[in-house]
Amino acid sequence: MIVLYDRSEILETIRMLEIENLDVRTVTLGINILDCRGKDIIETCRNVVHKIRTYAQSLHEVVEEVSLRFGIPIVNRRLAISPVSLLFGIDQKNGPVELAILLDQLSREIRVDFIGGFTALVQKGMTPAAEHLIRSLPAILTQTEHICSSVNVASTRSGINVDVILLLGKIIKEIAQLSQDKNGIGCAKLVVFANAPEDNPFMAGAFHGPGEGDAVINVGVSGPGVVKEMIRRHPGADLGQIAEIIKRTAFKITRVGELIGREVSRKLGINFGIVDLSLAPTSRIGDSVAEIIEAMGIDTCGGWGTTLALAMLTDACKKGGAMASSSVGGLSGAFIPVSEDAAMTKAVKTGRLNFEKLEAMTSVCSVGLDMIAIPGDTSEEIISAIIGDEVAIGVINNKTVGIRIIPVVGKKPGDEVVWGGLLGETVVIQVNPTSPKNFINRGGRIPAPITSLRN
Repeated sequence: MIVLYDRSEILETIRMLEIENLDVRTVTLGINILDCRGKDIIETCRNVVHKIRTYAQSLHEVVEEVSLRFGIPIVNRRLAISPVSLLFGIDQKNGPVELAILLDQLSREIRVDFIGGFTALVQKGMTPAAEHLIRSLPAILTQTEHICSSVNVASTRSGINVDVILLLGKIIKEIAQLSQDKNGIGCAKLVVFANAPEDNPFMAGAFHGPGEGDAVINVGVSGPGVVKEMIRRHPGADLGQIAEIIKRTAFKITRVGELIGREVSRKLGINFGIVDLSLAPTSRIGDSVAEIIEAMGIDTCGGWGTTLALAMLTDACKKGGAMASSSVGGLSGAFIPVSEDAAMTKAVKTGRLNFEKLEAMTSVCSVGLDMIAIPGDTSEEIISAIIGDEVAIGVINNKTVGIRIIPVVGKKPGDEVVWGGLLGETVVIQVNPTSPKNFINRGGRIPAPITSLRN
């Protein structure tokens, strides 16, 4: 496929880069490791490390070269591997932890920021190997710095695995306790999913899906500042016109991702997969999804009209991306990670944005309840029920949702939490204390909705 650019488009892209915080958030190399299983843990780990090093040893240098050539910042270099729960059998019980420690060391050697794929796909049932991986997550996520994990507990086709959701309530509390000296940061590296996509380049939810090839390059592009600035230039536009402006802007942003992804792919000799146009904010002022919503006319993100504005934003982004490339995938829409969005954190601090409104917003955004700090004494049952409520939104609406909830030990509502870097800072949000214990402890699996019968 040949991507053509005219002079005006190039000049507009330069303005986006210089003024409006446009960047390529990540180039993610996906690698299949399911052919690496050996006769024991040592051989399996050695095979995985060798295969990753073979494919990824030049990733950093190539990404740097492409970034300098086009003058486009590329923030992260990441790896996504096959779900580790499919690699180690129950006879290799210590394998996930040992592999995580080795890959954490390897990430420094080959200069990648994160490695995702310590993943279990348990939406309909849980194998002994998957259960062992999940129970190993407290050790994996607190003994490493660059390793990320995800667990898919539900899908529209399979229903909701409440037994696993109950287990994850305990696991998240344990991770929070083990990383309490860092404000529970281990929980920030775990995403609980419904309808997890197999080609998502964004952490912590990235893994290399079983339906993918041996290796693939996926790109995640982000430009909240660009979209916000385009809206501000049209103060008299009605909402239909605003939707068209967002769509056209998303088209241009996606073209940047397509260009970068295909060039990295060509230089590495690895197939190009998808470009994920997700408006992923950062803690930088001006790089905010909440500020896009406010630029449309909402006084403060969280006020009435916020869900409507976010629905329009997400839909227009998807339409613009689909128009720009036949390789759009992943999530592609708008993220609302509270701690990573300075304006969203401000709205929580002032009480304009509460937990219930965040849940309503997740019904129309790309992901879900993301990077939310909750009181450290929140019970396991409440955490499990929060997960259950959120994945129900995904299952019924046939969309991807993800949950990153971080219990912060010793903190109460209103207390400030600082993680730094891309994770930003936030305040602990108030959680409804009503106990769901009698309901959620019933366990079992909630059947798939009738809409799953599409054959």
